[in-house]
Amino acid sequence: MYSTCIFCHASLGTNEAVEHFPVGRRLVFDAARGRLWVVCRKCERWNLTPIEERWEAIEECERLFVATRLRVSTDNIGMARLRDGLELVRIGSPLRPEMAAWRYGDQFGRRRKRYLLYTGAGVAAAAGLVILGPATGIIAGGSWGLWNVLNMGNTAYQQRRVRARLMLPDFDTPVAIRLKQLSRISIVESEGGWGLRIPFHAAQVRTASAPTEREVTAIVSGAAALRAASTLLPAINAQGAKRDEVDAAVRMIGEVAEPENLFARYASRPAGVSQGHLLMQLPKEVRLALEMATHENSERRALEGELGLLEAEWQRAEEIAAIADEMFVSEETRERFKQLKDSEPR
Repeated sequence: MYSTCIFCHASLGTNEAVEHFPVGRRLVFDAARGRLWVVCRKCERWNLTPIEERWEAIEECERLFVATRLRVSTDNIGMARLRDGLELVRIGSPLRPEMAAWRYGDQFGRRRKRYLLYTGAGVAAAAGLVILGPATGIIAGGSWGLWNVLNMGNTAYQQRRVRARLMLPDFDTPVAIRLKQLSRISIVESEGGWGLRIPFHAAQVRTASAPTEREVTAIVSGAAALRAASTLLPAINAQGAKRDEVDAAVRMIGEVAEPENLFARYASRPAGVSQGHLLMQLPKEVRLALEMATHENSERRALEGELGLLEAEWQRAEEIAAIADEMFVSEETRERFKQLKDSEPR
């Protein structure tokens, strides 16, 4: 049983309400399809739980959901909050656009609120320091000069702050992606399909005591590109989105048969541009739709792996059943079955 988000590696938290699954502060379950997710409260991504750990937990979530009075429901989706603060989200049978709009509207909406809260707090703190600093004697000098100093310091910090860490081919450790590199990542044509052109700083040691960095560029494609996009796009879309922007992105996802195909739309090189479509310069609804596409793809791969596991379990059960069936069959009966089978018309 995992306890950290598989996307951002933050702690998923714990709960005491669901005995068979004490992980997470928001659980989403679909009893009809046998699905159970833990929603990360930091990045809002949905973590699909391992198949062997979900069945009793789903039944327990269903009982708790029905028993609680503090819940709201539509025909397809319901939410309940338990006394210990655990949130249960019950999925019925919504249509795909409705499910996507609810799921991503909640995710991007929370991200937007968090962004506005942090930026508002930062502006208020800076303004207070500018106004009260000289008056109280904490900081000497003019307010305008102080504001410039604070603004320059914040800009330098934002440029240096690591926005994402990626595992790339030929590198044993994750590489750091800062704002400067994040703004220059682009979708390009690669190996007959699409890929990501990713600039980053790689460590370079000239002497034993003077390590330096050099900027290099990697082009990743296929599954590696999707994995990279799933890490980079949340950083690019850190400001979140409003409901109408999410709805526009959901409609865009619905226009393609496979979510991954959405990336291929923007792989062709624009006229006069040598680096493909810069992700940060794409329309906001496109960037949101691309992030949704990485979510859909990662979950589909997880479900495909789950189906493979079920098929393997079925084959083993079939072998055991065949052995058990033959244990109590006499040689005469087995021979008679063979004669009947051979006598059937081709």
